[in-house]
Amino acid sequence: MSWLSELARAEIRDLKAYQHASWEPGLVRLHANELPWRAPLDDSEAGLNRYPEPHPHELAARLAALYGVGADWVLPGRGSDEAIDLLTRCYCRAGIDAVLITPPTFGMYSVAARIQGASVISVPLRREQQFALDAGAVLAAMTPQVKLVYLCSPNNPTGNLLERGAILELAQALTGRALLVIDEAYVEFSETTSLAAELANYPALVVLRTLSKAYGLAGARCGVVLAQPEIIALLQKVIQPYAVTQLSIEAVLRTLQPEPMATAAQRVAGIVAERDALARALGAQRGTVRVWPSAANFLLVDFADAAAALARSRAAGLLLRDLRANASLPQALRISVGSREQNQQLLASLS
Repeated sequence: MSWLSELARAEIRDLKAYQHASWEPGLVRLHANELPWRAPLDDSEAGLNRYPEPHPHELAARLAALYGVGADWVLPGRGSDEAIDLLTRCYCRAGIDAVLITPPTFGMYSVAARIQGASVISVPLRREQQFALDAGAVLAAMTPQVKLVYLCSPNNPTGNLLERGAILELAQALTGRALLVIDEAYVEFSETTSLAAELANYPALVVLRTLSKAYGLAGARCGVVLAQPEIIALLQKVIQPYAVTQLSIEAVLRTLQPEPMATAAQRVAGIVAERDALARALGAQRGTVRVWPSAANFLLVDFADAAAALARSRAAGLLLRDLRANASLPQALRISVGSREQNQQLLASLS
């Protein structure tokens, strides 16, 4: 057992995982208390009257190939949210341990920590440097209680990529002390490559990926943890049985065929082009204070009157994300890049 397991909660290390019904699809299933008939409107391939494969090996293998890692380095789950929850429950003891975040960032890191009873240490991104990561400040804020450091790159809600060299320096410095979890939900919209290629070189590194954004499968709820097999084995003890539904498994496997993947790549390129055009157009409008650079599928925009911008867009039938409750984003709205028609409708509503 290495430090990757020793860092985890002792209760998880010693946990005997739930023993699900055996998975032998070639035999008639009279062992799992399922109904022998499909529901009337069930048109799935496998039948929704049957439980899905407890750990979907075909799905895991396909995701491993997609992300360039071994199958035992992959844990599929219900989006990145479940991955964050699993990591926090595995590594943080209630009332003792902590996570470190770099706000403004994705809210689920702190929510999962507080649900678990872990404390949250904040090291803000540098707004004056376009929300750059302050790796030195992160290391200075580390305590023995910090078990997980969460970074999002491209960052939500600011849209910027965190500097790759700084991330890898942190991964090296945190070896033996904490896990560095990199959330790459939006990396397909950037010009960088995934840090998954560095997993073998930096044991502290954990990468989260999702099919919700670039592949248009937000409703299927399928994300993945990419990490050392020792970490994956711990998380498998905690994840609920049959976590990924049969419908999601089938939807993902269909989407990861060559033709749908080519379509997804074309759509990502289209979103990137629309993002850049929308940024230029918004920047030219009188009510815009600043359009922050983005490597994601959204824009962070400061408005002279954010409340008025929200009201005008809503009157046009468009919802924007209000971020003004964040102290570092007092004038900011987050705008998802839509189709060209939707973006033109937005510009017209704000002009």
